Amino acid sequence: MKVLVCVKRVPFTGGKMVLARDQRSLETKHLGFTISPHEECGVEEAVRIIEANPGESVVLTLGPPEAVEQLKDAMALGIDRAIHLQTDGHEWDGEATAGAIVEAIHADESASGPFDLIFFGNESADAGGFQVGLRVAYALGRPCATGLKGVKANGSSARCEQDTGSGRDVYVLPLPAVVTVREGLNLPRYPSVPGRLRAARKPVAASSPARPESRLQLVELGVPGGSGRQTKLLGSGPAAAPAVVEMLRDIGIL
Repeated sequence: MKVLVCVKRVPFTGGKMVLARDQRSLETKHLGFTISPHEECGVEEAVRIIEANPGESVVLTLGPPEAVEQLKDAMALGIDRAIHLQTDGHEWDGEATAGAIVEAIHADESASGPFDLIFFGNESADAGGFQVGLRVAYALGRPCATGLKGVKANGSSARCEQDTGSGRDVYVLPLPAVVTVREGLNLPRYPSVPGRLRAARKPVAASSPARPESRLQLVELGVPGGSGRQTKLLGSGPAAAPAVVEMLRDIGIL
């Protein structure tokens, strides 16, 4: 088996979120960083699969040089090696992120064979876009199941369980496949001191993908405050923003 898990460096979700002056980003200089809880479960599941089936596990992230910390944490849990797609720290939209990940997957598969399973968190803890895993699956032409609370690899297929509230839907995907998982899939382990020492010796392949021109534009970011509902729009462009704002006002959200 060969398994890939994709993670993202995000601020600790319990920290206080403060907007930068331009209201287009978060002020992160006083925040700690981690990976999303969904992705922690993806890392744990990848490690468990390779423990049960001889093979290789790989962790990948697209982010600033500091994101190597999250890669080392994943390798301390048992992941075999890492791929770091280095950026200048600015946020990439879902389309650009998926494109860079797909290129990295093609390059790795050309060198060492295809990934049987590719794990994503259901959504990242900061942007919550829900789309990178789906975009990657579509670009690779592979089956995909999302929002999973159970994944079990069975030779040439994977049994996937999706919690519906009143029960579980079960899907069987032929491998290779892409899955997005949710917190509660498993109970992630904590990295041990020997694990951290081993992680320091594991390989990290770093590259700097070119960022394509974005077709999306962040108009304004806001955080709720005070009593009652207060919200701001995360828009898709200057031309679209006024129409979206008017629609939200009409339905009583703004």
